[in-house]
Amino acid sequence: MLIRKLRLEQGWSQEHLAEISGLSVRTIQRVERGQTASMETVKALASVFQIEYSEISGELQMSNANIIEVDNPPQPKESNPENTNRISIEKDEAEALRNVRDIKGFYSHLIKYVVVIGILFVIDILTGKGINWFYWPALGWGIGIVFHGLSLFEKLSFFGTDWERKQVEKRLRKRRR
Repeated sequence: MLIRKLRLEQGWSQEHLAEISGLSVRTIQRVERGQTASMETVKALASVFQIEYSEISGELQMSNANIIEVDNPPQPKESNPENTNRISIEKDEAEALRNVRDIKGFYSHLIKYVVVIGILFVIDILTGKGINWFYWPALGWGIGIVFHGLSLFEKLSFFGTDWERKQVEKRLRKRRR
């Protein structure tokens, strides 16, 4: 995520970044997706973006938890407003990424529903018999999809942020007693 963000801030394509860093486009894609990066790859990217190796490796290690470190482990950062700001931005990015993945999951769920119910419809039509049974799985699964969408897009929120806050407060009060 960090590499992609830095690349986009510069207005570079993956191909351009690969060319100026001496890496392959495939390596750039792999690192941007959060897969393992070698020490040489991280050093090349740090050089291109003109940032310290320890900073970029620390960021990748925090976001990926799978960077291969041979030497130069990331140095601990001092607490300062810039780092606090960075942590806040990272939390926002992580939350946005989680939200996008949830939306992707919903659309994947919806596509599966359409495909499976379509197949069941065809089977029902081909078998004839005058009883349209495909309505029942379509109805049951459709209700599930509707609730999934409503909760995802926060139109129906039984367990929203207010509920979470109340539950946390309730449990904290119990622990204090």
